[in-house]
Amino acid sequence: MTLNPWRLRLLSQLDALGTVRAVAQAANLSASSVSQQLAVLESETRTQLIERTGRRVRLTSAGLILARRARSILDQMEAVEAELRELSQEPSGLIRLGAFQSSIHTLAVPAIQQLSHPHLSVEIVELEPHASMPALLAGEVDVIITTTDFVEQPVPADIDVVPLGEDPIVLLTPPGQPKNDIAACKDEPWAFDVPGSYMATLATRLCRQAGFEPRVVGRFSNYMLTLEHVEAGLAVAVLPALAVDRRFDVVTRELPVTRRITAAVRRDSRAAITAVLDALHTSRFSASGTS
Repeated sequence: MTLNPWRLRLLSQLDALGTVRAVAQAANLSASSVSQQLAVLESETRTQLIERTGRRVRLTSAGLILARRARSILDQMEAVEAELRELSQEPSGLIRLGAFQSSIHTLAVPAIQQLSHPHLSVEIVELEPHASMPALLAGEVDVIITTTDFVEQPVPADIDVVPLGEDPIVLLTPPGQPKNDIAACKDEPWAFDVPGSYMATLATRLCRQAGFEPRVVGRFSNYMLTLEHVEAGLAVAVLPALAVDRRFDVVTRELPVTRRITAAVRRDSRAAITAVLDALHTSRFSASGTS
């Protein structure tokens, strides 16, 4: 039996992304091509890896085992290949860095500016915490800046996490309308992040812990829009301190809540990965706290 690494990657992506269509989009293939390659993999392994449930597919127990072992195998192959290339070379190649919105200019950009390796390129991809870990597992990015406080996304065993620091969570109110805590805002209109995001989940939990259900009047994936909404007196909001651009006239009150900012990678010893992690660790929170 000879396992094809490319087909193993498709199987691993199916485990991470859930549908053949999503795998096809990630791999820039047609859905029928992905299905054909997975069928070939079943033939090569002489094992049923996929079963159909209506119009959808899911991995069998054997498929799950192979998909998760495949992730480790592929990472080891990439690491060995990179080590061989880099024995006599400095860090090189393209590293894809996934970063949530408020960390791009406060962490990612300063880290990239510190890199002094002429053959190393970094591509930044905006990914919020609820999306960055699946992207890392699927191989769509190489490094992510995220928060391990996002309880809906437990950290898998084959992911290495590097602490970068803590970011306070703050209550935002319009100018001239200071509020000391969440409970004081129970009758106020609220601006939230989009449903399912880290900040929307956190803000909902904080309001409910304070004993009320928030009245949401706006949902924005862009923190600038949230800040504009609060500045205009249309809502109050909860944001991480890193996201608060001081150009906006809003009142901030630090809450007794912080989020832990981390970098995460698949287990990988490539010099390029190490260089990016080192730069992130050095530049952490060196910027001025603007989004």
